[in-house]
Amino acid sequence: MQKMLYREAICQALDEEMARDKNVFIMGEDVGVIGGNFKCTAGLRDKYGDLRCKDTPIAEQGFIGMCVGAAITGLRPVPELMFGDFMLVCMDQIANQMAKITYMSGGKVHVPMTIRMPIGGGRSSAAQHSQTPIAMVANMPGMKVVMPSNGYEAKGLLKAAIRDNNPVIFMEHKMMYTTECEIPEEEYLIPIGKANVSREGTDITVVATSIMVGFALKAAEELVKDGISVEVIDLRSIVPWDKETVINSVKKTGKLLIIDEGHESFGISGEICLTVMQDTFYDMDVPVMRMGTKDVPLPFSPALEFPIIPDKKKIVAKIREMV
Repeated sequence: MQKMLYREAICQALDEEMARDKNVFIMGEDVGVIGGNFKCTAGLRDKYGDLRCKDTPIAEQGFIGMCVGAAITGLRPVPELMFGDFMLVCMDQIANQMAKITYMSGGKVHVPMTIRMPIGGGRSSAAQHSQTPIAMVANMPGMKVVMPSNGYEAKGLLKAAIRDNNPVIFMEHKMMYTTECEIPEEEYLIPIGKANVSREGTDITVVATSIMVGFALKAAEELVKDGISVEVIDLRSIVPWDKETVINSVKKTGKLLIIDEGHESFGISGEICLTVMQDTFYDMDVPVMRMGTKDVPLPFSPALEFPIIPDKKKIVAKIREMV
């Protein structure tokens, strides 16, 4: 095993895939000369050259559209949006082109591209740089959507995404880039669509995404002293999501809490809740509960921002209430 930061795991995945396949290339704002806004592409321009690690103007419509064209002609682009919020600038290219070309061509044309984007709050980046727009893309058929919870997951899932013949939205939480994790020295991939039971338990099931998995695990550790056994499931990917693993867990525990940093209303938690309830209604001891960001734009001020985002303390309180 080797210890590395989350951002270093991302960079290593990109490096390995660029070395393995000459059709893989990177494009985005500041990905080349300075190695990315969050240093996830550091050194790749020097190693692979300007054509395969390409700096772009501030023109998301242009370079995402260019990557769609490159993908349908046989290349494997991995564009980076500097912030996930900027996805809204190029949503036509993503939702109406990238996601639909395979369907509209009758399966004759594939779009093997992976869009990387930082998401989430906690950095005082204000309302236009702190969103978790997961529900938007999850609602648009034709794309896979991935949310890794640590560096190990990020590397394995990113390599799988790059090799996938479908378009993938790959969301990386910006507050995890400097967290450390153990990574195997040998190559590995993590299949998209398979959840991970990060911690086994018997009293309640917690389904979490991205950075919320870590908060849930810390909450579970604290709740041991109360005699509460928490099963934590890292969903890993949202489209497709692993219904079977979640349903089996809920049938065992009889309780379900869903935690996602997206806004609570009209979010992915509602879809997970309904799907699980259709199979586990008579197994449930209490109603399903959800926890997300409150339904307001994220404030710039930390004193206003942190109270509306889920954290370990809020998760502990909610689990105690349910159990």
